[in-house]
Amino acid sequence: MLQNGDVFPSFIFGRAGGGEIHLPGDLAGGFGVILFHRGSWCPYCNAQLAEFARAADKFAEDGIRVVSVSTDDREKSEALVDKHKLGFPVGYSADARAVSAATGAFVNENPLALQATGFVIDPEGRIVTAVYSTRAIGRLMPADVLNFVRHFKSLAGN
Repeated sequence: MLQNGDVFPSFIFGRAGGGEIHLPGDLAGGFGVILFHRGSWCPYCNAQLAEFARAADKFAEDGIRVVSVSTDDREKSEALVDKHKLGFPVGYSADARAVSAATGAFVNENPLALQATGFVIDPEGRIVTAVYSTRAIGRLMPADVLNFVRHFKSLAGN
């Protein structure tokens, strides 16, 4: 598992709607949230992602960017983006075992997917907190992230 202070490992994922997501590079210069969600089939993930979409204005005010990634294919990921009107990048076709090996994220075997895992990273790409779930529940939520980052910034004098 990754620890606070570790640099988030580098990944490249396909991006729903086209292009690529480069982590942690795409989040450099500001605080970022990296969510690994189980897939479009997971009701808890759908709820989490919809909450982040609803909080987009608050995240923008605080300069916090969000990215979410799953093992879903492009078509399912794009349907998920459309369904919840997700304004943040959503990556697809993650290799569950490779992501797990690099981050410590738990793997769901059937269907093969990543368990919900979330990271808040600082402007240099270092982890300031991580949430690992072994099953469907237990994940970062927008209000918690906003309060945490605001508190973290105040401690740092920002």
